[in-house]
Amino acid sequence: MTLNSLNAISPIDGRYRDKVENLAPFFSEEALIKYRVKVEIEYFIALCQIPLPQLANFDPKNFKKLREIYLNFGFDDALKIKEIEKVTNHDVKAVEYFIKEKLDELQLQAFKEFIHFGLTSQDINNTSIPLLLKEAFYEVYLPELESLEIKLDELAHDWKAVPMLAKTHGQPASPTLLGKEIYVFVERIKQQRKLLLQVPFAAKFGGATGNYNAHQIAYPEINWRVFGETFVVTGLGLHHSFPTTQIEHYDHMAAFFDGMKRINSILIDLNRDVWQYISMNYFKQKIKEGEVGSSAMPHKVNPIDFENSEGNLGLANAVFEHLSAKLPISRLQRDLTDSTVLRNIGVPFAHTIIGFLSTQKGLGKLLLNKEAFAADLEANWAVVAEAIQTILRREGYPNPYEALKGLTRTNQKINQESIAAFIDSLDISFELKKELKNISPSNYTGLSF
Repeated sequence: MTLNSLNAISPIDGRYRDKVENLAPFFSEEALIKYRVKVEIEYFIALCQIPLPQLANFDPKNFKKLREIYLNFGFDDALKIKEIEKVTNHDVKAVEYFIKEKLDELQLQAFKEFIHFGLTSQDINNTSIPLLLKEAFYEVYLPELESLEIKLDELAHDWKAVPMLAKTHGQPASPTLLGKEIYVFVERIKQQRKLLLQVPFAAKFGGATGNYNAHQIAYPEINWRVFGETFVVTGLGLHHSFPTTQIEHYDHMAAFFDGMKRINSILIDLNRDVWQYISMNYFKQKIKEGEVGSSAMPHKVNPIDFENSEGNLGLANAVFEHLSAKLPISRLQRDLTDSTVLRNIGVPFAHTIIGFLSTQKGLGKLLLNKEAFAADLEANWAVVAEAIQTILRREGYPNPYEALKGLTRTNQKINQESIAAFIDSLDISFELKKELKNISPSNYTGLSF
């Protein structure tokens, strides 16, 4: 059976494939194989540059040919490695044999036993995976997050002067500004993005149990700790974890996934708020010709983009949660559980990107319903009581809170007229009464941003 969007098991590779296809160069099986090939070749080149005595005669002009193996790596190469794996039953060993065959083709067979020299599989996996994770983050994730942040910032500034009734505990509260409420999410995302950028992409590189045993026994005169640090940091652009067991301890990766999870939680919060505003008729949504809102109710335009985003971000967070909790835990020097779960890091990435795109799409459909904002404010004059009693406190008026409490908790309707009548009943100056009467739900909005 040929895999296509209709028979894919996961919606990531099915229904949503077009939205996350740009993640395939980082998280597909072919991508992982390619990154492994790259690390193996760069490691071999680094050994040549020491040089090891047996590699002293390796012509540096051949470095370009070696790098072309991974630079030109394609689907057929990945298939070849998978065929080798059917025999080896070991994915990293299959990569090693593939590269050795390439050295045979380049007439470099005399040097091929230094491919994968002194390494264990996790030296390759624990450099390949943080490398692909880093590049996916900078090339796909970060641009999408910044695009969403820019959209929110634009809306915040567009709506900066729109007064709205705030709701605390679901009840009318001191009025606010719509733009400021949106900007709260901009600032939250911005702060979490800064924290996320501080988390290093860490790699383990040090042999079978992290001690460079094989390297040290073969060439004790070489400072392998310095070599490993230089190769990982300078050669691959990653943080070198040392000391380690056979595997990376994944503490940094867990922190990274926790950071992504927090950003997703912020966006779930945003999605739910906008959904609520739509249900309150604060926003209408642009209608695209031909689209159907409900299969039964023709009048409906459902907030499906925000619902879709919430669902996908929730799925992403569930997987991020497991990765963060599981990866730093391994029995003794290493068990295999990290290997199998690491194959799934593209899953929460993909659901996250789907969530970003859905939220952005939904934001682009919003139409401001100023009349609904104004009507809600006009219907809740009681919210100016805080302002009135605060000014009365300023003026030394006796028991202002209790006076306003008596007015606002009666069963009588609180509106502009009843507020004005209450102000007139106060034993205060004409100028102060005028100041108090100038307060309204639409102008008692405090500072913006």
